[in-house]
Amino acid sequence: MRLLRVCLPLALIALCLWLADGRAVLERLSGLSVGWFIGAVVLLNAVTLLSALRWKLTATALHLPLSAGEAAREYYLAQFVNQTLPGGVLGDAARAVRSRKGGPMRRAAQAVVLERASGQAGMALVAVLGLLLLVVAPQRVLPAASALPAIAWLPLAFLVALLIGAVPLALGRAGGREDGWRRAVREALLRRWPVQSALSLLVALLTVAGFVLAARATGSALAPATALLIVPLILTAMLLPASVAGWGWREGAAASLFAMAGLGAEAGIAASIAFGIAMLLSALPGAFFLQRTAQKARQGSVKIASPSE
Repeated sequence: MRLLRVCLPLALIALCLWLADGRAVLERLSGLSVGWFIGAVVLLNAVTLLSALRWKLTATALHLPLSAGEAAREYYLAQFVNQTLPGGVLGDAARAVRSRKGGPMRRAAQAVVLERASGQAGMALVAVLGLLLLVVAPQRVLPAASALPAIAWLPLAFLVALLIGAVPLALGRAGGREDGWRRAVREALLRRWPVQSALSLLVALLTVAGFVLAARATGSALAPATALLIVPLILTAMLLPASVAGWGWREGAAASLFAMAGLGAEAGIAASIAFGIAMLLSALPGAFFLQRTAQKARQGSVKIASPSE
């Protein structure tokens, strides 16, 4: 299964390059604008810090002590693990375990799941706004959509359904126990909906902006109305299983949706690859925290085994 999660993204990217103009994709990436690309990395770091703040507020609402510094450190570490290992959730599972601090594991898991669900809700709101703009002014959002066959709309419909269903799926385990999910949703989300909504919407918009800058770095200028619709859907493709950090699925969705926007499949693939690299670079501080954590663990084991103690 692990081998499949590594090989499938490579096969999907190779298929995208074969179906599109692979040489044009490579030319776009070789001519990458460093300034726009650095801007994307900066925005994605801001996304990580704001997401860590959202996690801290969620954990605090569930009576789980978590400082801002701890939240940022653990979130960076989780992002790095999610970006480099198959599955995409191992980092989140680890931060749930590490943040429990001797408390109930259920509470720590609730804080992580609800924080992620809040983030998906924010992205869904952005996508809904994009859909409304599509209804009002379809030619401004997807200029080339009218020239495409009906079957070309299937990926768009699938991604919309996946995005809309992601939040209910994350909250589907709500229960009636005192420490159950229903109570956690009420305490962490519903009673704090203004700050949760504001943070999640800001995180979603900054993520979309990061993708727009990555696209701009490869020579594609996404109109704001177009970005509000297609970028959330491209990022939703990363939720599909059997991948590493959404590689492969994201490129396929970008190729299809960029073609609908009249920018060309090769532009979407190049933008998606640049965004994936920017995400990986923005998560690199997590490697530093991971190394420090490993060093502390080794020092602790040496101290315990020391005969002088």
